[in-house]
Amino acid sequence: MGEIWGVLAAVASSALGGTSIGATRFLVGAIDPLAIGAFRFGIGVLLLLPLALLQRRSWPTRHDWLGVAGLGLLFFAAFPVLFNASLIFTTAARGALALSTLPLLTMLVGAALGAEALTARKTAGVLITILGVSMALLSGLATAPPGAWRGDLLMIAAALCMALYSIWSKPYIRRSGPIPFTTLAMAAGAVVLITASLLRGSFAPVADFGAPQWFGAIYLGAFGAALTFYLWAFALERTTPTRVAISVTVNPIAASLVGAALLSEPLSWNLVAGIVTVFAGIWIATTQPPLAHAVAPDMR
Repeated sequence: MGEIWGVLAAVASSALGGTSIGATRFLVGAIDPLAIGAFRFGIGVLLLLPLALLQRRSWPTRHDWLGVAGLGLLFFAAFPVLFNASLIFTTAARGALALSTLPLLTMLVGAALGAEALTARKTAGVLITILGVSMALLSGLATAPPGAWRGDLLMIAAALCMALYSIWSKPYIRRSGPIPFTTLAMAAGAVVLITASLLRGSFAPVADFGAPQWFGAIYLGAFGAALTFYLWAFALERTTPTRVAISVTVNPIAASLVGAALLSEPLSWNLVAGIVTVFAGIWIATTQPPLAHAVAPDMR
């Protein structure tokens, strides 16, 4: 059951991440991406901190502080900078497809580092989910601006940051729990983003914020940061990094569904086919064949 809850938490985390794209697109017209990241993770830390203080589980020990801070900078500072920079050069659809290489990168890096075994079933599931994302984004992949490959590479670099975070953070989460770990790691990234935003004067447009802009910023902090990344850490505590990472393919699917619901964008056949294919791939990669269940008791 722990594995199942882990996979479900990862899918929920990625779905929330998909809805956060809409809030980010809305805010990017009012404030620069650096400040958006500062708001997102700064608010996220403020919301997670009381929960972390109320928990009886211990905070990361001093021995772990450097590692947790390094992972926070990797995931909550380097990742959003690379993610936002990639979309300067490439389209949203190509960027989403490049990000969907995350489970493949996680699986390969995890196998290289000895973090988890590489199996044929898991590999097949990962490749099927990437195919599903490609189908869902078919229309958006038809055109690309000149030099789009630069953005694609930046997004793959962002996915690599996320893969390394997913693999390296697992022992820290096991020792201190998902909420204390996520709070401390997110705080490290938030401090860097807030400092950089202050130095660049990125918060100047906040003076003109109205209720919609504040709602977007608070939504990103509460759901796009605090809840999303708590669920991600919760999932990593209970299942393998690749099984968690494969859920990121739900992200562009969720973003497309939000666009259909709120922006009256049509649900095309390729989006529906992509959704079915993505969830089929997730099922294959996160389950074991019946034979494995039947043989397991005899092997013990």
